[in-house]
Amino acid sequence: MRTIPSSELIINSDGSVFHLHLKPGELADTVILVGDPGRVALVARHFDSCETERQSREFHTITGTYKGKPISVVSTGIGSDNIDIVMTELDALVNVDFATRQSKAVPTRLTILRLGTSGALQNDIPLGSLIFSRTSIGMDGVLNYYKGRDSVCDLELERSFVRDIKWDPHHAAPYAINASEELYSLFSDVAIDGITLSAVGFYAPQGRWIRLEPNDTELFTRIREFRYNGRRITNCEMEGAAIAGMSALMGHRAGTMCVAIAQRAVHTSNADYTPYVERMIQLALDRLAGM
Repeated sequence: MRTIPSSELIINSDGSVFHLHLKPGELADTVILVGDPGRVALVARHFDSCETERQSREFHTITGTYKGKPISVVSTGIGSDNIDIVMTELDALVNVDFATRQSKAVPTRLTILRLGTSGALQNDIPLGSLIFSRTSIGMDGVLNYYKGRDSVCDLELERSFVRDIKWDPHHAAPYAINASEELYSLFSDVAIDGITLSAVGFYAPQGRWIRLEPNDTELFTRIREFRYNGRRITNCEMEGAAIAGMSALMGHRAGTMCVAIAQRAVHTSNADYTPYVERMIQLALDRLAGM
């Protein structure tokens, strides 16, 4: 059995994992991920009790109980590079023995739900809509660095996307990954069934033009027109594909649900979206507590 070197899994002097500053036993098996560290408190204020709180850089964690169910809420910051860190360290906390630096014989399966915000890409999706990323297309390339990515990805969808979108080979190769069907079914009555793009940035990678012009100003027109087995691309965010992909490789149950705060097709947005997020948080907590 492989012993993980200290340079690969860095453990702090207090026994906590390097970035998250959590120790084994301080993470619940049900985890809510949010991007904004300030949003952790929005979730945790609903908890019956709070047992653990840790904060380091953009990573803020509170573990407590909601209706008797242990739940952790963890902020990831923005982007798939942070997801690579968070997913790896969450998994290590439950599936690596920090004393021996070896994987545990019997793995723990986490339930991981990202609650976020996104831009709707279709003009019939109103602001405030909930979209569950039943499928995500990663434009960030993170999963391509991991062995076994083809075994968990929808390769036919990837080929269709690359062909029909006329994908630029200078960009990272897209990967298509499905969320946990069990998690999707938990919210399928209240959320749109989404194919979600996970972009590698917020501006040009999502077709936004401030002063630097995107190299392909028609890319998102083609994306909106793309169809696969009768489904369309619904929205764009920056983290969901890496969460779903790494979870699939690790054996965890994961998904992303976002509220639409921008309407990219008709160029509108709502910067005062906190009420939308609060309703999504309450819904998610109630349904996760019943699992």
